[in-house]
Amino acid sequence: MAKLVRFSIALEDKLLAKFDRYAKSKKYQNRSDAIRALIRGELVKSEWRSGREVAGAIVLVYDHHRRELVNKLTDMQHDFHGMVISNQHVHLDHHNCLETIVVKGNPKKIEELADKLKSIKGVKYGALTAATTAKELP
Repeated sequence: MAKLVRFSIALEDKLLAKFDRYAKSKKYQNRSDAIRALIRGELVKSEWRSGREVAGAIVLVYDHHRRELVNKLTDMQHDFHGMVISNQHVHLDHHNCLETIVVKGNPKKIEELADKLKSIKGVKYGALTAATTAKELP
């Protein structure tokens, strides 16, 4: 287990009260857990800016009846085959599907893939969620 280091910070009382409300609304057990999560979130953003290998998920919602759409989405994923780790296809209703594509690689290439997938005609919604491989994250 990692060694814990205690330190103190000084905050304005109104800022601390607002932070405590935030931590409570997010169901953190204590301030330390909330601060750890915020720090890790910023470190993940830094990883994405640095160009190091990262992970993430692309979520798409589309009408699978749209002519050639499924083939275009599949072909695009094959064009980026080194980054696409996995995908999951879910039938939301008779027309709409949700696909989650798990990716790992260079952040700029992942963003390129996400942008290309989101811009294909027939895709109703697309989002990229940045994550981390956690190799350098404590």
